[in-house]
Amino acid sequence: MNPQLVEHTAAVQRDLQLLDYPRRPWLSERRTKAGAPIYDVVIVGGGQSGLVTAFGLMRERVTNVLVLDQNPLDRAGPWLNFARMHTLRTPKYLTGPDLGIPSLTPRAWYESQHGPNSWETLGLVPKETWAAYLKWYRETLAIPVRPEARVGALQYLPEEACWEVPYDLHGAAHSAFARRVVLATGIEGSGAWTVPEFITSKLARTSYAHTRDDIDFDALRGKRIAVLGAGASAFDNASVALEKGAAEVRLCFRRAQLVNVNAYRWAEFVGFLAHFGELGDADKWRFIREILRMGQLPPTDTFHRATRHTNFHLMPSCPWFGVEQRGNVVVIDTPHGPVETDFIIAATGFVTDLKRRPELQHVEQHIARWGERYQPPANESHEDLARHPYLGPHFEFTEKKPGDAPHLSTLYNYTFGGLLSLGFGGASISGMKYSIPRLVSGITSSLFVEDRERHFHSLCTFSEREF
Repeated sequence: MNPQLVEHTAAVQRDLQLLDYPRRPWLSERRTKAGAPIYDVVIVGGGQSGLVTAFGLMRERVTNVLVLDQNPLDRAGPWLNFARMHTLRTPKYLTGPDLGIPSLTPRAWYESQHGPNSWETLGLVPKETWAAYLKWYRETLAIPVRPEARVGALQYLPEEACWEVPYDLHGAAHSAFARRVVLATGIEGSGAWTVPEFITSKLARTSYAHTRDDIDFDALRGKRIAVLGAGASAFDNASVALEKGAAEVRLCFRRAQLVNVNAYRWAEFVGFLAHFGELGDADKWRFIREILRMGQLPPTDTFHRATRHTNFHLMPSCPWFGVEQRGNVVVIDTPHGPVETDFIIAATGFVTDLKRRPELQHVEQHIARWGERYQPPANESHEDLARHPYLGPHFEFTEKKPGDAPHLSTLYNYTFGGLLSLGFGGASISGMKYSIPRLVSGITSSLFVEDRERHFHSLCTFSEREF
């Protein structure tokens, strides 16, 4: 760590001391009947959402916290894994992880190392820079992360009044116990990345990949590539393939032209970010459905990164009706006739489906979905939105049938699956400034209410004299 950053880190610690109120611990240590410690909160996922959730809780004196992440330390999230963009999509002026502490912002961290004017000349934030910031954030705030821990199916233990969180660590089975559990498992955290069945059922596994996959782009040198989809990841993967020497890339999409208006930029104002969760169900549905209908677009630099290659071809109004394997060649059936290619990259995102989440295997059948709570007008139906979990006001799961699984109120879904219930929260830097305090407040509130008898007894026996 360079001297300037050491000095800045000390300034962060000083700011935290100045804001350190109230200081008194308020949660009691608990153990299982067998003597195992019970955490107040276990957070599944050590990326930006998990780290900031942990910091938010620790600021409120919920310090008996553990973060579990399946990746090596400081490699959570997409940034150093499958992200193939050069920079974040998010505008650099957004705040969120700092939770209102200026010295903890990405800008303050960056300028401490590169000078007071460096942020203004930076442009968008490189993904490696963001990963380095998150590493510093974790270390500076002493957030307890247990890496390379793959979490399995959560189990609520009524006799212990806590969750068992099983996880595999280097091939050995372990369990953590927690009064509250937060799932901070990212953009696919309420479902799974998906490749259309008409591709998976017809092609050899060596003939296609999802943008989320670990793709050997060097092996695609000199090959013809077809990309299905027109979002940012489609252009990112097309660009990498071309930069690695692909013979050509055809990017195919249904729309007559690329989306060039970003609804997410529209949404970046206090009313929507802070108060979307107060809307009624019908309003929530129409807002989010319209944002999805408007579609996502590649950022300008991402678009130009791909289109500067003369062997890159945009193919609008080009849905795929089917694919066929002919030896090492794939033939794609399109409205413009057959297209031959050597390899397919599916930029087809993810599907919302709680049944596909290993963590929820024992409880998903009790979780309420939007399709069970709200029936939109026929012309506003949306299959994926109907599968979104119907969350409470603080990202907690709700019961499909009242009384069947009351413990679901102690399990929180801070993933992209909260979009319809509470707007931009999990997997979104844009909404973090407002969504993390909402999540943290819900957890601390529930812990206080649950412990109200102990606190009342503490009040009744309080005898600290003032004079």
